[in-house]
Amino acid sequence: MNTNLYTKAVSNILFPLHERLKGHDSVNLRQQLESSQWKCADEIGVIANEKLQTFIASVYNTVPYYKKLLDTNNLAPSDIKTAADLSKIPFLTKEIIRNNEDELRATGAQGLRQFNTGGSSGSPLIFYLNQERVSHDVAAKWRATRWWDVDIGDKEIVAWGSPIELNGQDRIKLLRDALFRSQLIPAFNLTEQSIAKFIQRIQKFKPKMLFGYPSVYDLIGQYAEKHNIPLNNLGIKVAFVTSERLYDHQRERIESVFNCPVANGYGGRDAGFIAHQCPDGGMHISAEDIIVEIVGPEGIPLPPGESGEIVVTHMATSAFPFIRYRTGDIGTISTETCSCGRGLPLLDKIEGRTTDFIIAKDGTRMHGLALIYILREEKTIRNFKIMQESIDHTKIFIESSSCISNDIKNRISSKIKDRLGKSVTVEIIVEDNITSESSGKFRYVQSKVGENLQ
Repeated sequence: MNTNLYTKAVSNILFPLHERLKGHDSVNLRQQLESSQWKCADEIGVIANEKLQTFIASVYNTVPYYKKLLDTNNLAPSDIKTAADLSKIPFLTKEIIRNNEDELRATGAQGLRQFNTGGSSGSPLIFYLNQERVSHDVAAKWRATRWWDVDIGDKEIVAWGSPIELNGQDRIKLLRDALFRSQLIPAFNLTEQSIAKFIQRIQKFKPKMLFGYPSVYDLIGQYAEKHNIPLNNLGIKVAFVTSERLYDHQRERIESVFNCPVANGYGGRDAGFIAHQCPDGGMHISAEDIIVEIVGPEGIPLPPGESGEIVVTHMATSAFPFIRYRTGDIGTISTETCSCGRGLPLLDKIEGRTTDFIIAKDGTRMHGLALIYILREEKTIRNFKIMQESIDHTKIFIESSSCISNDIKNRISSKIKDRLGKSVTVEIIVEDNITSESSGKFRYVQSKVGENLQ
């Protein structure tokens, strides 16, 4: 079977079967999204408002937290008819989710699975998703993938660092990835030797698309440039990057080294698949499912064209609702329309989600998430900041909901030293409140060693 036929078989038969067996409705949803994206902005707005009304009514009737919240604010579901009416409802924050985990679950909700976040864009958080939410996110990502003339079943290299993916490499997942022609490369420990091996895998595999952290592909690009390794002749059609802020210099290097465009994606496990870049450059919001507000310092919604915090309402989260969820990221809703012809609104000037590379004692360069996940595992930690002062000294600032015992400190210190080196001094500092940057953004990982290597 030739490559194109194989891709069609995966996209039209194997992947739909896979989704059906998992109880996902992503195939039908993707087909709906591929139709609705060509409607005008007003028509998409009508679709969203109708869905919003149904969503709020369902949440009010089944989710204890939101019934109490709306009643306390003298609101009825009928008061929320449009996206503009959402401003009547108080914000949802990570702290509220942590304090109301049980009350945020819909009564009788089925198939809820626990997820974790708290990487580069937020403090540690546990939340729950069900098949409805996952199906909608898969469909939105699938639609955006196809914008670039690639599809599920085309060869793909994934550079990722989440333990959910890296620890799930059992036989079934390995078989699935082999069938779908997707190969995973871990993004934690990046030495010159491992980068060289990654490049060899990419050269041998000849993927049609790349997916993962922009910082990793930028680092691979730096190595390729330094050693005069050509990667511009592999037939890669697009590099999808996500989970970090994409910097201009990273885009330029990735596009130059791999000879393909970079497609930026914005979202997260908690907030969902929010926006994705199309070949014409527009960062399209998944507006059929997600309402994005931009709010100012006082929490007042701002008009298109003005910069503020990104607040998200995901309307496929009736089992564990995300309504007016504060992401902590800064962005702007564009006043422009995209030349591609899609009526989906555009997100512009996205900031935040920055993680540095950390440099170990032996010179190993690793993704900041390698340390973030260590702290994220400790449920008593409310917030944290990692500062690598020097190759021999790393500070860990911690906010906690309870007293941090010496056992916890020792466990954190031991795991950090496993990554950075046994002789490294790990200083753990417990604070009542960890302040953000002067910009208002929070930088969870900062390496002065890494900055000096730029």
